[in-house]
Amino acid sequence: MKTSRFPTLRNGVAALALALAFAGAGGLAGCSGKAETVAAQPVQLTRDVVDSVDGMILLDYPGPKGQIHYASGKPDFFCDTVGLFSMYLQPEQQKRVRAVFVQDMGQTDWKNPDGHWIDAKAAFYVAGSKARGAMGPTLASFAREEDARAFAGREGGKVYRFDEVRPEMVVLDGGVLKDKAS
Repeated sequence: MKTSRFPTLRNGVAALALALAFAGAGGLAGCSGKAETVAAQPVQLTRDVVDSVDGMILLDYPGPKGQIHYASGKPDFFCDTVGLFSMYLQPEQQKRVRAVFVQDMGQTDWKNPDGHWIDAKAAFYVAGSKARGAMGPTLASFAREEDARAFAGREGGKVYRFDEVRPEMVVLDGGVLKDKAS
């Protein structure tokens, strides 16, 4: 009886593809032979997620949080959008960025933000408001421009697009909200 190796090979390729997918590979070869990119998804925060810069537990602080996902390696998390932009805009940033996420503060509570992750590059930001994040002054992030403008009307500040945020707007001075409490 003649047997074919093809079914075994096909199963082996399928097993390899599954293993790569579960290992977090950025792309897999599909039927066309071209790499199919798996879109980065935001990570929902738990008490185990800490700020990549200073180890602060993200859930302990008010205001919008951020995530940067890279082409390879683990994502960086930020307890404040100032930290996210400070890292992203560094001239020495060498990692290839796959996705950047922030929270839509038009949809979540400022004091206890939960979920509502949006593409940071499509968001609107309010700089110079009275509202404080984990690191003090922050850039409030919104999915909709009208929500950002309404927030600026209540809290002060100016509305910017992602590509309008400059390094001098996001200087980390080391002043953490918990350090300023009396």
